[in-house]
Amino acid sequence: MANTSNRTLRLLSLLQTHRYWPGTELAERLGVSVRTLRRDVDRLRELGYPVEAQRGVDGGYQLAAGAALPPLVIDDEEAVALAVGLQAAAQGAVEGIAESSVRVLAKVAQVMPARLRHRVEALRAMTVPADWGGPPRAAIDPGALTAVALACRDGEQLRFSYTAADGQYTDRHVEPHRLVCLGRRWYLVAYDLTRHDWRNFRVDRLTAPHGTGSRFRPRDLPAADAAEFVRASLENLPRPYQVEALVDAPAATVRERIGRWSTVEEVDAEHCRVRMTTDSLDWPTMALGVLNADFRVLSPPELLAQVHDWGARFNRARGEGAMPGR
Repeated sequence: MANTSNRTLRLLSLLQTHRYWPGTELAERLGVSVRTLRRDVDRLRELGYPVEAQRGVDGGYQLAAGAALPPLVIDDEEAVALAVGLQAAAQGAVEGIAESSVRVLAKVAQVMPARLRHRVEALRAMTVPADWGGPPRAAIDPGALTAVALACRDGEQLRFSYTAADGQYTDRHVEPHRLVCLGRRWYLVAYDLTRHDWRNFRVDRLTAPHGTGSRFRPRDLPAADAAEFVRASLENLPRPYQVEALVDAPAATVRERIGRWSTVEEVDAEHCRVRMTTDSLDWPTMALGVLNADFRVLSPPELLAQVHDWGARFNRARGEGAMPGR
């Protein structure tokens, strides 16, 4: 979302506290000039938000008392983007903003048109919190995501076409249970009515999901929750890379930073061994880099080559010729 859009949402959030804001204080909270604040207030008025202004040296702004806020003007894809982004933050992806993200998500949902609000609330309610490891690896159709979430919420059987990892194309008929976002991918946990067993499906491989109108009684999931079911399923899949590295840092320090995505074994008080299983070397490279400690790659050789390549690229970025015009 553009900086201007972010600032406008922040301004609306502050005004919704129903207090009177002196112009200089409000501009300072937003990190803008008083002139820019006036333009942002005008933008809210154009969208139908009743912002009152008091002129003069001590002038300021507040929402009109008792005024009903108009629906938030966003389309379906923007609604899903807001829900996904704010939910990611609410799960602790960025330290210190989880509580604020929950409040913002609730406020935004309240001023959405009813049709979009139902979709966003279904997506929020039917997604099991799990580790959010960064941006999604594969593009997700917002319409497919909300269709699956609604079927989960309503207990409605779902049909869709699915492309497996080997390229095989099949039609599926399932009882959807929950959505899980894990390892930068979205998964649907569902009971497969054709195979008579529980399965998880990558949402980016789903095509044309649609409810059948048939309701079902929820079955008992063979796991503590949907996220645990997906984790267990992924652990049984073959992975191309087994990463191992020695890190010059205490095991407790390394566990605190990347323990959720790796196995950390203590070597001695100041050194530890890190192991990861992954289908991409980008994440281990970044994870080892953020430890702020020296490390030595033991395996695989491909990771060692990638670390050397990244290091050379970073060194070139420090050169005088790296920035044209300088």
